[in-house]
Amino acid sequence: MEIVKELTISREFDAPRERVYKAWSDTNLLGQWWGPDGVTNPTVEWDFRPGGKIYHVMLAGPEMGEMAGQEWPMRGVFNEVVEPEKLVFRSSPLADGKPLLDTVTTVTFDEKDGKTLMTVHIAVGNVTPEGEFAVAGMEAGWNQQADHLLALVSK
Repeated sequence: MEIVKELTISREFDAPRERVYKAWSDTNLLGQWWGPDGVTNPTVEWDFRPGGKIYHVMLAGPEMGEMAGQEWPMRGVFNEVVEPEKLVFRSSPLADGKPLLDTVTTVTFDEKDGKTLMTVHIAVGNVTPEGEFAVAGMEAGWNQQADHLLALVSK
């Protein structure tokens, strides 16, 4: 995959890394924070093991204006799962069952003094013309969902 965009997001959590990792690896928790503002997650199927499949559907709520009611599916596969230290997965948002782009996402969880530094690195490639909107909103979307995760694990 030829990389056309890279993005790195870091957040420090006042929580042990097991709690932060669990928010990723427990699909019930993942569905509570994944996605940008105004989105819910009616389908969260993540099989947390190397080779495990990912299928996820985000649903745009009324806060999303004219996009309300749109479903945004994503499929993928885990390359690496090292509990509670690291996740690596490939994924693609879909339109009409076809990939709009490809990403390789690496998430690391480093603990120090009871706090956790989470770093998410996303490499993007194979962007179709229809996928340009997703690339344009990627940084804002990932920052919003990292804020949602921060709120969840800080409870």
